[in-house]
Amino acid sequence: MFAIGRRGVLLGAGALVLAGGAFGLSACNGSSGGAAINEDDVVLGQADAPVTLIEYASSTCPHCADFHAEVFERLKENYIDTGKLRYVFREFPTNPAPVAVAGFQLARCGGASPEQYFTRLGEVFRQQRSGALFASGSMEGVRQKFIEIGGAAGLSQEQVIQCINDEAGAQRVRRIVEAANRDFQVSGTPTFVLNGRKVEDPSVVTYEGLARLIEAELAS
Repeated sequence: MFAIGRRGVLLGAGALVLAGGAFGLSACNGSSGGAAINEDDVVLGQADAPVTLIEYASSTCPHCADFHAEVFERLKENYIDTGKLRYVFREFPTNPAPVAVAGFQLARCGGASPEQYFTRLGEVFRQQRSGALFASGSMEGVRQKFIEIGGAAGLSQEQVIQCINDEAGAQRVRRIVEAANRDFQVSGTPTFVLNGRKVEDPSVVTYEGLARLIEAELAS
């Protein structure tokens, strides 16, 4: 996992101009969350699915990118789309956290549906894995990458910039992070919660390991 402590969670969507200069840093605060679904969650699957999986993940976490590249589509095909699993994504930024928050904001931009959200997030993950997202080594380069991803999704440059600078995004992520620390002691990403219980089995990041855990829940 890409580990961070509570004091290591650094946010700043409202201050994130992505036009050069340093990333903004601030502490997290607020509350809400737990295993119950809330308005900050991005959800796929049927509400009456017998198993609920919550994933805390970051758009800048390489292990999260690996999971979504190597496991997520099979999980969706075999469990979410078949009505067996309700999947809940919760945004938990890792360094550089302002970029992570901007990635979440881009994914949500323009009232995106859950499907649109994961398509955009998947592209952020793809560019993160390839090294393209941070290839320029500058904030301007990151900003341009987000504009490119948004453009491919039908968003204008103005929409992308407005979304990634919306302070409401930072406030939302602060709520999620504080609740994650309070309810499940989340200290790194990805972290999974299966039917209300935090998963400690390291095999959860593989399809085989996750499928085994889900099947056990279905059998019970």
